[in-house]
Amino acid sequence: MNQYAMVIDLDRCVGCHACALACRAEWNIPVPYHRNWVRELGPDKTPEGLSFTFFPGLCNHCDHPVCVDVCPADPVEKEFRDPKTGKSMKMTVKATFKDPFSGIVLIDKERCLGCGACVEACPYGARYLNENLDDPKADKCTFCVERLEHGEVPACVKSCIVDARIFGNLSDKNSEVYRLVHKKGAKRLTSKEVDIGPNVYYIGKKKDLYLLSERCTPHERTWEEVRAPGRRDLLLAALKHVRSNV
Repeated sequence: MNQYAMVIDLDRCVGCHACALACRAEWNIPVPYHRNWVRELGPDKTPEGLSFTFFPGLCNHCDHPVCVDVCPADPVEKEFRDPKTGKSMKMTVKATFKDPFSGIVLIDKERCLGCGACVEACPYGARYLNENLDDPKADKCTFCVERLEHGEVPACVKSCIVDARIFGNLSDKNSEVYRLVHKKGAKRLTSKEVDIGPNVYYIGKKKDLYLLSERCTPHERTWEEVRAPGRRDLLLAALKHVRSNV
């Protein structure tokens, strides 16, 4: 299986927020929600010296996405197709799923119940429930999959004025992301408690990576605290969905 991934270079990032603004404009993300973000870290002391850096974050499209596990939607069979090779395969998936040909975690908005279980489960806080809609739906970064299908890069990558975001197929040994991860040691934000294989990596000075890791690595297994929606909750969500489409 292919796995698309992103490497973010903290040495290049200037905290201009162009990536977050481009994402908001591309996908019409309402305030106060976001698919990706840039947060200031520091200045603060680290064992490597004084650090001031940024935390550009987004959905990690994890190897083992817990958001998929907690989704209560009834599984259905779905056919997937590799746009490059034309190869297809069928899988039984819930309303949120991991594409077998790209490794991208996606949400079927037609089948999303709007229960928010996946939002609560994500230890990275990368999902939100868009309650601005008449029929609330979960949303998050999709690596701009629609743009990828047309040979474009994600909007945040294209808009970065300093080329701090490197995007590509981590399964391709000739790709830049493969080189940065496997030969330059790009880091994931993982801990002993939370190690679900995020596919967003970071490179930069040791002091900045230290501060990023200390401040932004999750340690709580939030998915284990998610209350599965009861039958009444699901029926009410389904009824609301039917009414909104009448």
